[in-house]
Amino acid sequence: MQNSLIECVPNFSEARRPEVVEAIADAINTVGGVRILDRHSDLDHNRTVMTFVGSPDSVEEAAFRAISHAAELIDLEQHTGEHPRIGATDVVPFIPISGASMDDCVKMAQRLGQRVGEELDIPVYLYEAAATRQERINLENIRRGQYERIKEEIKTNPDRKPDFGPAKVGPAGATIIGARPFLIAYNVYLTTDDKTIADNIARAVRHSSGGLRYVKALGMQVDGRAQVSMNLTNFRRTPIALVVEMIRREAARYGVAVHHSELVGLIPQDALINAVVWHLQLDQFESDQILENRLFSIIQKSDAAEEKSTSPKGIFPVDQGFLNALASKEPTPGGGSASAYAGAMAAALVAMVARVTIGKKKYLEVEDQMREIADRSVILLDELNEAVSKDSAAFDAVMDAYRLPKDNEDEKIQRSDQIQAATLLAAQIPLQVAKDALELMELAQSAALLGNLNAISDAGSAAALAGAAISGAALNVRINAQELKDIKTARELIDQINELERRATNLLNEIQSQIRERGNLS
Repeated sequence: MQNSLIECVPNFSEARRPEVVEAIADAINTVGGVRILDRHSDLDHNRTVMTFVGSPDSVEEAAFRAISHAAELIDLEQHTGEHPRIGATDVVPFIPISGASMDDCVKMAQRLGQRVGEELDIPVYLYEAAATRQERINLENIRRGQYERIKEEIKTNPDRKPDFGPAKVGPAGATIIGARPFLIAYNVYLTTDDKTIADNIARAVRHSSGGLRYVKALGMQVDGRAQVSMNLTNFRRTPIALVVEMIRREAARYGVAVHHSELVGLIPQDALINAVVWHLQLDQFESDQILENRLFSIIQKSDAAEEKSTSPKGIFPVDQGFLNALASKEPTPGGGSASAYAGAMAAALVAMVARVTIGKKKYLEVEDQMREIADRSVILLDELNEAVSKDSAAFDAVMDAYRLPKDNEDEKIQRSDQIQAATLLAAQIPLQVAKDALELMELAQSAALLGNLNAISDAGSAAALAGAAISGAALNVRINAQELKDIKTARELIDQINELERRATNLLNEIQSQIRERGNLS
């Protein structure tokens, strides 16, 4: 991962003692090559969020030193605050910025988790892309009941058994470590102190209770005002402006309004551009209409031209990280990740076909359909891209489960349960890849039949890649299903993947025939 850049955004359960926050920041700064970009402390939440970046090795080491210092300085038995928490260092996500993949961040999370568990004696749970169990993907599931409940349940409840470290909680609590895409931490304050109104609005906007996709929300009371506290996990699919507008309308139902809002940490430029485009209704806006973007683009093209002139003719420079990892002797990433990657490439091609159709006079009648195809394919692209890392993490979790001790009967039972849970997840992930890939084949068919004729071969290539993704995913479903003791569940998995493969085979033949006919291809 030479020249790679990783972001880490740890959350610490302290804001009211600035000397403690400063000591943790100093610990991060002791690692060369790391830069703290932002620090946000909220007194009501009693929580500090730091954002730092650097090379993978330096970021991993800085995160460990921060967790170690926080454990020495923060006592959860004495901690109070509005924000849910289970640890002195509550959550530590790694985010790939450049020159690194999500799988790289998953491996960082696993290494750090093991080190924290062994050297600091702190229980560690892995979440998001690094999760070893389906129910631990979502942060809120792990944090349910907060520190007060987990310190009791971790002793006896197998569902609370940590991924690393002891099955007991000390004054530093437990720490949640993982890998995820960039998210926006965003809070909206209301013109009321009634927390119940914030609770109701949070329930209306968050996805888990029927609201907007990619929105997580809680109602709180901060600085004497009701606050809707949110994490926006995909600002491209659910723009920040849409979220604010929905909150504004929900607030009006209770006779209140938005007082102001705040960012916790950093926000990508594209998110702000999206908000401007949304509010100003700049339907034909292109990002290179921004002066700075146009200048940067010219510089990039100049650099790319120079790079191309020194490269072999016809070679397109690509990020070799995933391919090099795939070619290594390591078991992950493997065929499951490659299948998800093939599906992601199919999604990208479908989006491209739709986009080269939009805006063309010849295809005005199908423009709305093409926009829907483009939007949906981008959603599937995000999901399949995440599945590349999730599949590797699932396989690693199976291997870790097999390495668990089995010296007595209790350990044998726990080991067996862990193996079965990890194996089930390792079958479920490629099954979802196959489902997404079949949907992409259907989108590719529509793009091939209705889209820009000049890109019909690209639609066909997308269908072929989606078919390959299904075939590869099916192998991974079957090999994991046969290891399940639950025969009924295993049979259901096999039946589902068989049906997906049957439909895919018929659909691919149909698409290829339609493409040959529409494109006059012999």
